[in-house]
Amino acid sequence: MHTVISAGRPLTNPKLIPSITNPDGTFRHSSDYRAAIHDFVDLNEVVLEIEAQYQKFVALVGRQPDYFEGHAVVSDNFVKGLEIVGERHHLNLLRFAAGPDSPSVLFKGKVLHVFMESMGKNYNPYETLKRAALAQYNDGYAMMVCHPGYLDDYLLQHSSLTVPRTQEVAMLTDSQMQEWLERQQIKLIKYSEV
Repeated sequence: MHTVISAGRPLTNPKLIPSITNPDGTFRHSSDYRAAIHDFVDLNEVVLEIEAQYQKFVALVGRQPDYFEGHAVVSDNFVKGLEIVGERHHLNLLRFAAGPDSPSVLFKGKVLHVFMESMGKNYNPYETLKRAALAQYNDGYAMMVCHPGYLDDYLLQHSSLTVPRTQEVAMLTDSQMQEWLERQQIKLIKYSEV
């Protein structure tokens, strides 16, 4: 479950969570969080929204998420809110090992070494996946973070991550990439298998 408090509309009444919403009822943009000198996120408010998103996930999917984490927001209170809701429901929280810019996260006692290069210049998801797949770690696994998708008006208007999404769709659905992984004897695993 990828908890979001920086795009779209909340599940909670925006009047109850003013620290993370705009006057029009939408979430504050991720740039607001990046520009902030102090953490403006109210812990009690963010816990309300995280809990609402968790409950919506369970209602839609019929079970707990295999993993639980937050999207693109630098806020100690957001992280604390994720921890509170995660502990309340005994969820497997992805925890940044050394802050949100860390190259690794902790998950179920293992280190997941993050390969997320989609925001970089000359990004090539094929090469990123190959580097991640061939990396070897004694303390955990390589994890490539992708944002696959097709471009629509909403994404073009609201996201700085555009073309790499389509590149990742192409790579993830490419049968030659699957064949390469099989030849390398690389097994892709799900969070539930960590």
